[in-house]
Amino acid sequence: MKTEGSRLVRLEVDGGIGTIRLDRPPMNALNIQVQEELRDAAREATERDDVRAVVLYGGEKVFAAGADIKEMAGMGYAAMAARAGALTSAFDAVARIPKPVVAAVTGYALGGGCELALTADWRVAAEDATLGQPEITLGIIPGAGGTQRLARLVGPARAKDLIMSGRFVPALEALAMGLVDRVVPREQVYETALDLVRPYVDGPALALRAAKLAVDGGLDMDLASGLTWESQLFAALFATEDKAEGMAAFMEKRKPSFKAR
Repeated sequence: MKTEGSRLVRLEVDGGIGTIRLDRPPMNALNIQVQEELRDAAREATERDDVRAVVLYGGEKVFAAGADIKEMAGMGYAAMAARAGALTSAFDAVARIPKPVVAAVTGYALGGGCELALTADWRVAAEDATLGQPEITLGIIPGAGGTQRLARLVGPARAKDLIMSGRFVPALEALAMGLVDRVVPREQVYETALDLVRPYVDGPALALRAAKLAVDGGLDMDLASGLTWESQLFAALFATEDKAEGMAAFMEKRKPSFKAR
């Protein structure tokens, strides 16, 4: 396994899967340094050819319990207005990783931690995990994508319930509303996340990228524009070697060997 330095966020790569690991004990509070290192890790995961899928992970005890309130408490409007765009873009960098991404959620995923989990394609949660957007209890609202990604994932009514009440959501309720996709015992969370994305390691990387772009991009368009976007991405894949290999393998009744070309 390749490990990078002693940073608060690092990318660890093993067997084609990159784990973006938060390591700021005790609660992985998302201060500015963590935010910027998340951006760096997302960029690296995007650019590295040996990373074919990604797991977001905060460790066995906690995913991320939210922003660093001590850091934010002293910030006024001018300071946050200058910072807010960078905060949003750091999380957006994770959301735009053009590869399958799963969040492995243990302990708390609250506030910014929940928003980070929302950047993933899927979420695996521990049975005793707790999620939520409690920013309203501080007199503010989510500022790193929570009001937008949460509403798109669970619908506006449920999103307003969570955001406007600030209540905590246990794992099974999160599963029922579609906030998480799987709930497993805590000790199985990381391995379950690995198992979820492992099949994509040898998959057609360009087609997987196009599929993610089609779905995520289409959510921001009307249906007609989304269909045009899909059609363009679909046609573009016919210029790839992977398309030729996939169809040849189908006709020859063998397993395809994709090369991301």
